[in-house]
Amino acid sequence: DVAYLRSVLPSTTDDAFFDYLATLDASEVTVTAIPEGSVVFARVPFLQVKGPLLVVQLLETTLLCLVNYASLVATNAARFRLLAGPDVKLMEMGLRCAQGPDGALSASKYSYIGGFDCTSNILAGKLYGIPVRGTIAHSFVMSFRSLEEVQPRELLPQAGGDPVDLAALAVSWLQQVCDLLQTPAGSTNQGELAAFVSYAVTFPCDFQGLLDTYCVRRSGLPNFCAVALALHQLGYQAIGVRLDSGDLAQQSKEIRRAFRACGDHFQVPWFGTIPIAVSNDISEQSLEEFRREGSEIDMIGIGTNLVTCPLQPSLGCVYKLVEVNGSPCLKLTEDEEKMTIPGMKTIYRLYDAAGHPFMDLMALEEEPSPSAGQELGIRVLGRLGETTTVIPSTVEPLHRIYFRDGQLCEPLPSLPEVRSHAQVSLNLLSPAHRRLHEPQPYPV
Repeated sequence: DVAYLRSVLPSTTDDAFFDYLATLDASEVTVTAIPEGSVVFARVPFLQVKGPLLVVQLLETTLLCLVNYASLVATNAARFRLLAGPDVKLMEMGLRCAQGPDGALSASKYSYIGGFDCTSNILAGKLYGIPVRGTIAHSFVMSFRSLEEVQPRELLPQAGGDPVDLAALAVSWLQQVCDLLQTPAGSTNQGELAAFVSYAVTFPCDFQGLLDTYCVRRSGLPNFCAVALALHQLGYQAIGVRLDSGDLAQQSKEIRRAFRACGDHFQVPWFGTIPIAVSNDISEQSLEEFRREGSEIDMIGIGTNLVTCPLQPSLGCVYKLVEVNGSPCLKLTEDEEKMTIPGMKTIYRLYDAAGHPFMDLMALEEEPSPSAGQELGIRVLGRLGETTTVIPSTVEPLHRIYFRDGQLCEPLPSLPEVRSHAQVSLNLLSPAHRRLHEPQPYPV
């Protein structure tokens, strides 16, 4: 690294500078941070770095690279989670649209922290332990033309016994399903039926269907029901379907009615509760429409609008010098939001009697710590000309020392622990601060 720097820096650079670079280490660096997964508000320093100026300056780009995109994706994922509600499963499936493989891995990891349940990115599952999920593809369904292509086609019943020709059994069920759903039997696509049968023979305990390759009502739905009922006859239970086009909310309700009708008519109680998953360029607006119209959707796969963060392409975290050798530093600018707040700080979160945080308080490190029930004189950023008082019911110091004297000084949490902490942090916010449209400003 030093040799490379010699080749690109001016030839007049003092040799002693390169000798110094070769001796750099982190033994004099201290990093204090708000725990990963916490809700952090604008202007609050969530990470503070102390050490020799040159060393901490070299860390700037690395630290900002590590936290900016990660925080952005986690925040975006949290917004989707808040809109979807706690009961709908969310699957991250943005690998093909992400900003390269590294961006895709980061998106999978930090969308999981933000509240997603699983990912389609198998490498993220391997590296981070995130649950992996997926469904069959349109190309798989389209690759079949007829039932003659299904090999093998026999399946052993779950309880044992002689193998059964699943294709023939599905055909016998198809006529009954079409009669019940009032669908012309001749309108179903035989290649699609063959694809479903082939998948079911291979994964009888994990059978699922992609319903919209041709036509949901006239083909995908009856073909799926026929194969699922054939599997049921052999002791297996289908695990779900996916929709990838059209009016997803309306179709989910129609599919649920069909599942319930089949369950009642053929006396298969679990059939009416088969999970319905949807995908197709899902956005925040899509989730708002699902909620407004009502739906029977159990799982939502979100890709492009999650990992590329189109509503806010960058987060804008910054790294500013606030103190040198005990002397506070202040950046002055005509843009008030870009003015820095001088001095090393301690951050406190103030809670009301209901247990909701209502304000984050920045104080200089040497100032006494506030306590619960104490009347505090404060100035709110944006209204610095006026002093007001608040009385918190609970005071929580937010910063913790994670790195000191070149060593980690407390264990880092696991990914599931960070994810759990993120959801707890979000749920503690009052509804007025948590709502996505015109939230009440949170004072700092």
